[in-house]
Amino acid sequence: MDTKKYSIIGVMSGTSLDGLDVALCEFVIKGEQVISYSITQAETFVYSDQEKQILTLMDVSALQFAASDFQFGRFIGEKVAIFLKKYQLQADFVASHGHTIFHQPGTNGFTTQIGNGAAISATCGLPVVSDFRTMDVALGGQGAPLVSIGDLLLFKEYEYCLNLGGIANISTKTSNGIIAFDICPINIPMNYYSFILNLPYDKNGDIARSGTCNSKLLAKLNSLDFYTTPAPKSLGKEWVDEVFFPILKSSGCEIRDVLATLCQHMAIQIASQVNVQTDTRILVTGGGAFNTFLIELIQKELGEKCRIVVPDAQMVGFKEALIFAFLGLQRILNKPNGLKSVTGAEVDNIGGALYGDFSILLK
Repeated sequence: MDTKKYSIIGVMSGTSLDGLDVALCEFVIKGEQVISYSITQAETFVYSDQEKQILTLMDVSALQFAASDFQFGRFIGEKVAIFLKKYQLQADFVASHGHTIFHQPGTNGFTTQIGNGAAISATCGLPVVSDFRTMDVALGGQGAPLVSIGDLLLFKEYEYCLNLGGIANISTKTSNGIIAFDICPINIPMNYYSFILNLPYDKNGDIARSGTCNSKLLAKLNSLDFYTTPAPKSLGKEWVDEVFFPILKSSGCEIRDVLATLCQHMAIQIASQVNVQTDTRILVTGGGAFNTFLIELIQKELGEKCRIVVPDAQMVGFKEALIFAFLGLQRILNKPNGLKSVTGAEVDNIGGALYGDFSILLK
């Protein structure tokens, strides 16, 4: 069997608006199997306040929305070019998640990510795969979480993979493959209250640790209907803004107590989705994995039989970029990157629009 190596730039922009994650990822394929993978280099380009404004588009005109799609695409292309030049790297193509503005697969049957693939390609000079979620949603799926196929094929040694990003999602292996779904908000509300204190985030969860969990607020959060809805299911920022934030803002609690309560709420909801058996291993990544207070609470809720594994800082921060690079690889190999068992789509599907010249890679 022939062995092929692919160098792919994975690009991820999460709902918590931390920044643009760019990672050069190497995959070695033998036959149809990935036999090795690695992150060669990675960097987060932190968003300025002006750049965050580009990504706050839920109530703007169609004209501004269309302009922002191209503007953000050019921004991504520029950062990819800067990244490659800075580290003297070369890549075969870019796989970009873009930035989610609307995600309403169940209610209105659509999802929208900005970061125009043609603009990325034209700016950085590389072929681009983008718009990964739309096909799955068009087939009746949630379009999320997509990282689960990477969890299944790249991180086989873990019973669960938990991502603590703007929204927490979890995947678990079953006899029929894998199931995955969103659990609850994480960094969206945590960062919101940190910003009020003029902090980008609650480092190590220190502010939350100094607060006291409010039992009334905790009970209201835990009683939200989403938590009793069966999978497949996913959350968008719309739900966080319309349902979650009003409860927090009407609580009358001090910020440190809100953060303490949020961490306890998150730990309870996450633990409720884990079937703990002897030596259950959970890989935890995403920005929330650096919140040691939250990790301690999750571990306490799970008990001693379950082992939380937080990998090195690079994998914590760039696992999603790695997996979107892998989703791009699946796309050009004409292999599914959306799983019906996860999203509820009619069939396993191949998502992603291609921009630029892939002819050499597709031979």
